[in-house]
Amino acid sequence: MDTTLQDPLVGQVLDGRYRVEARIAVGGMATVYRAVDTRLDRVLALKVMHQSLASDAAFVDRFIREAKSVARLAHANVVGVYDQGTDGAHVYLAMEYVAGCTLRDVLRERGALQPRAALDILEPVLAALGAAHRAGFVHRDMKPENVLIGDDGRVKVADFGLVRAVDTNTSASTGSVLGTVSYLAPEQIEHGTADTRADVYACGVVLYEMLTGSKPHGGSTPAQVLYQHLHEDVPPPSVAAPEVAPELDALVASAAARDVSLRPADAVALLGQVRTARAALTDAQLDAVPPQAHEDAPGDGSEDRTAVIPRPAGAAAASARDELHHTSRLDLPADPPGPRPRRRMPRRGVVTIVAAVLLALGIGAGVWYISAGQFTNVPSVLKMTRSDAEKKLHSAGLDVKVVQDYSDVVDKNKVISTKPGVGERIRSTGTVTIHVSQGPPRAEVPNVVGRPLTEAKQKIADAGLRVGTVTRSFSTETPRNAVLSTTPGPDAVRRPDTAVNIVVSKGEPIDIPDLIGDDPADARSELRDAGFKVEFAERRAFSDEDRGTVAAQSPGEGTKGAKGDTVTLTLSKGQQMIEVPDVEGDKVDDAKRKLEDAGFTVNVDKPLLFPGDTVKDQSVSGGDKAPKGSEITITVKGGVF
Repeated sequence: MDTTLQDPLVGQVLDGRYRVEARIAVGGMATVYRAVDTRLDRVLALKVMHQSLASDAAFVDRFIREAKSVARLAHANVVGVYDQGTDGAHVYLAMEYVAGCTLRDVLRERGALQPRAALDILEPVLAALGAAHRAGFVHRDMKPENVLIGDDGRVKVADFGLVRAVDTNTSASTGSVLGTVSYLAPEQIEHGTADTRADVYACGVVLYEMLTGSKPHGGSTPAQVLYQHLHEDVPPPSVAAPEVAPELDALVASAAARDVSLRPADAVALLGQVRTARAALTDAQLDAVPPQAHEDAPGDGSEDRTAVIPRPAGAAAASARDELHHTSRLDLPADPPGPRPRRRMPRRGVVTIVAAVLLALGIGAGVWYISAGQFTNVPSVLKMTRSDAEKKLHSAGLDVKVVQDYSDVVDKNKVISTKPGVGERIRSTGTVTIHVSQGPPRAEVPNVVGRPLTEAKQKIADAGLRVGTVTRSFSTETPRNAVLSTTPGPDAVRRPDTAVNIVVSKGEPIDIPDLIGDDPADARSELRDAGFKVEFAERRAFSDEDRGTVAAQSPGEGTKGAKGDTVTLTLSKGQQMIEVPDVEGDKVDDAKRKLEDAGFTVNVDKPLLFPGDTVKDQSVSGGDKAPKGSEITITVKGGVF
């Protein structure tokens, strides 16, 4: 329902400058409006803090300092901050207005994305975060809601500095953690710390979500999701989306590693890994069909809002689901209160209770073993050396099977992937297959010298290579249409799909005779006797040769040909006769120009003494015809006449 008309800010002008036109979105900490800067006459987004935060002077001071810092972060993929101010009880940010939608909107509508689209979104996000990281900023709340996609296709990151300001304001006690539960890094949960690698972790989770259409960790309460962040690796996307390439599995594993020391140092380093992985993917892998969307439970959108949510002990479970998607302050359980006097229970009652507890524990232990105790999760061994991976898996009680595979992105003798995948459940005595890299794939150029061309092409294709250019050269030893040489040469080792260029024999060279002026039948007979094929051009050409004889040949006389080559003959139409312009009485220069423009050559005959500059006579009278290209002589009058 559109409630714009009920919003008291719509239609007002803040600070005498910003005219609020419409409400765009409502979050837990602010409301965003579309507004017009009446001073500069431009549309912008106005983020107005909620009264509960704006009334806190400490928060406002902190928020202003952060806004000033972020305003200095100028990058094409960062939503720009233009201004900050207060108007009465309203604390606001004036920001760049991006007409479009959020990544969350895209994921809700389309579900999982093709790998190409996911990387097209992730790269500018990492470019923005990389600029922030190198400038000393940590976003702290990376999630699809903070990735804006403009109608023109531009991708921008929003809300830099906002969470940091709120975190300072809401984390006065040591028992709270701020952020969106689904994207929190383990160190944020466990120690309350957040550096550039916390943003890297969140980007790994976002990439997983784009590739699979769902989050890696789920649960009905925030506590369940937090537990998984701390104790379970983010699974490879290919578990949920089998078409996802191993390179993308490795990328997610690297970015979302639970051990902070195993992640890329910052978004710049992760961007480098993303581009390396993209370069290794084929078009088919980049355009792989994503899995069907996973439908979440319906909601009113409140689960995606940024909010500060206190969680006192005994909070109703019904609100837990919303907190999974909020930017929230989650209060950790407080220390238990001191002992209170209690009435002594009769001994008989104590024995009964203890027996019941022991029975319940025994039954519970049995159920636990049947359902979970005999299983374990596959530990992460990606990018480990083969020996280290085997040791780690053996120490977990698992058997190991090794399969050798080629890889463009994983170093030789290191683990590319596992089956079952990292984090998947497996029996404690089960076997994990590890795929170990042999380095980049290689193909050997076959020896096809002396082979017929068709056979050579097939052998090259069978070797995983492709045929490049095919050129021909004369040879007195190699039969016609047999391979003379290849580049690269036989036994050379190259990457698959490398082009192999082939030189094919044209056979022994034969001199092409001079046929100009010959009768067509005689010319055909002479060429056929020499081993050539003969073709006649469809159109005849004017020439000095007699009409009907050979006027031109291709290839020409004096060149070499091979047996079976085709020689094309053009027959003569005779000389082309054209009308001679009348130049008598013209100036010499004008006469020459007229005759040359008509297609003749000109000879000027001048008297030895006192030459003039007017034409007295011409060798072919004006109006008569002469062969094109023939010479016309013009005689010049003497100067004394």
